[in-house]
Amino acid sequence: MKTIVQKTLLSLSLATALFASGSIFADDYVIDKKGAHASIQFKISHLGYSWLWGRFNDFEGTFSYDEKNAAGSKIAVTVNTKSVDSNHAERDKHIRSDDFLDVSKFPEAKFESTSYVEGSDGKAKLKGNLTLHGVTKEVVLDIAKVGAGKDPWGGYRRGFEGQTRIALKDFGIKKNLGPASAELDLFIALEGIKQ
Repeated sequence: MKTIVQKTLLSLSLATALFASGSIFADDYVIDKKGAHASIQFKISHLGYSWLWGRFNDFEGTFSYDEKNAAGSKIAVTVNTKSVDSNHAERDKHIRSDDFLDVSKFPEAKFESTSYVEGSDGKAKLKGNLTLHGVTKEVVLDIAKVGAGKDPWGGYRRGFEGQTRIALKDFGIKKNLGPASAELDLFIALEGIKQ
């Protein structure tokens, strides 16, 4: 039978662990997919002469954030790779092919955060695992707060934006587009609705 001291120490240990994790105090948000108040875009150089822009039209995710313990923040996003849209139907068919995304084999891309380090200026580094084309690699996104507050419908919203650069070959995409197009920039703009 546990003594009162043992029970008290156990309770304090559990409370400390939960407080340190930030999970019990963080607000949970669902990314506003219905209202299209979020986007995942990319750009890649075309022969070094211009930029080709595209986006993913179908994705979903959640994040948690605590202003008093930002380090406990987390995000998870799943993207339907078939929803890629570069505003050119034939090119999109090629992007979906096994030259690039191979969407029949890899219908989803995912990102799950592992750490969040916020500076005093509201900017942060979000580290996590990106799974694309069946390959998982660690990436770091530069994040900036956009804003937070009540919406006209009685809810509460919070928004962030971020970007990172990835090399295609790091994710097993072997199609050679030339040295100017070996990497692409990913951009995210997320607005979440507090749950």
